[in-house]
Amino acid sequence: MSWLWAIILGLILGVIARMILPGKQNIPLWLTVIFGVIGSIIGNAVASWIGVDDTKGIDWIRHLLQLLGAILVVGVGDAVWNSMRRGNRTT
Repeated sequence: MSWLWAIILGLILGVIARMILPGKQNIPLWLTVIFGVIGSIIGNAVASWIGVDDTKGIDWIRHLLQLLGAILVVGVGDAVWNSMRRGNRTT
């Protein structure tokens, strides 16, 4: 996968993951892209582990696993980002 394609896919998956997750995520767009790319990589790894990474036609299971990975990473990443931001505030 080329880097440009990974960034585009990360943006798409990250934004979809943010729409699926309940509530408002307080992470910036650049972090959403990074989390989407990481989730996509995790989904690809799981797809290759279970043997559905390269099938004839459209790899729906792989794409679903990439989206699930992005949802997981965006959800956890949002919680970590918020805790880091709260920890840096001095009031």
